[in-house]
Amino acid sequence: MTAPARPTVRVASIDASTYPLPNQATSGAAGYDVCSREALTLAPGAFGRVGTGLKLEIPHGYEAQVRPRSGLAAKHGVTVLNAPGTIDSDYRGEVCVILINHGRTPFTVEPGMRIAQLVFARVTSVEFERAEDVAATQRGEGGFGSTGILSMNTGGVRE
Repeated sequence: MTAPARPTVRVASIDASTYPLPNQATSGAAGYDVCSREALTLAPGAFGRVGTGLKLEIPHGYEAQVRPRSGLAAKHGVTVLNAPGTIDSDYRGEVCVILINHGRTPFTVEPGMRIAQLVFARVTSVEFERAEDVAATQRGEGGFGSTGILSMNTGGVRE
């Protein structure tokens, strides 16, 4: 069985510099790491927008999701604030990452540091239809923790 052709994402720099292309760290990695083009220090609790120096031409019908890197989160408490961020196929500006420092000490982003990862996904278009109401389900309007926090598979009891 032949694997389907991989879509091509064209990449341009915002200026004459050559910034690293998004890169998979391993052959099985779902995400493509992106690097910072600038230095920025984030105090504990602070957030900031970090540029990558790259502009993407994502094929129509796809999006790029900006996701955190687990190592930054586990070691420093630094993550992507609006995770996952979405880069639409018609956006042509610089890819920027909004980082937040949930850690207890300042964190400095250096140029060339891997700050986030891009995961590409197909986008499904839908049609909306106005209705008097929506069909009932067992869950109903329960949300925001209404199903509890304990696993039902381990004999846990819902709160």
